[in-house]
Amino acid sequence: METAQPSAPIITNAGTAPRQARKLFVNIPVWDLQRSIVFFESLGFVFNTQFTDSSATCMLVGADAYFMLLATDRFAGFTSRPTADAQTTTGAMFAISTECRAEVDALLAAALAAGGTPAGAPQDHGFMYAQDFYDLDGHHWEVFWMDPSAING
Repeated sequence: METAQPSAPIITNAGTAPRQARKLFVNIPVWDLQRSIVFFESLGFVFNTQFTDSSATCMLVGADAYFMLLATDRFAGFTSRPTADAQTTTGAMFAISTECRAEVDALLAAALAAGGTPAGAPQDHGFMYAQDFYDLDGHHWEVFWMDPSAING
C-alpha cells in the first residue's frame, strides 16, 4: 500500500524578492550577556553599541538582519509565555549564509573553539553545504553556503 504524499501548499504571493524592504530583528534570550558577546565576537560578528546596555545588545548579521541578545529577565519582559530552555528544546534554527564552503568550516571551527557544541553531521548536497552548532545558550545555528547558480538559475 502506498502512502499518499501531502500536496504542496498553495502560495498566492510568490516571488524572489520582498514587496517591501524590511529589517529583521530576532530576539533571543541569553544567560550571560557578556559571555555571549565574547562568543559571537570570536565568530567575527560585530555589535552596535548604540543598542547595547547592561541587559541587551544588537548583533549585526546582515545588511538588514540583526540579533538582539537579551538577558533572560529582559527577554521575559517581552512575552507573557514562559521562556523556552534552548538547552533542552529547539524552537527555531538560525541559518546564516557564507561566501564559500571553506567559510562554513571556519565559522564552525571558531564556534567550537569558543565553547559551542556540534549539532549534527555536515550536510553536503553539492549545490549547498552546511554545518550546525549550538551556541553557549543552546540556540541552534546553521552555517551554510549555497552555489549562486542554484539561487539565480
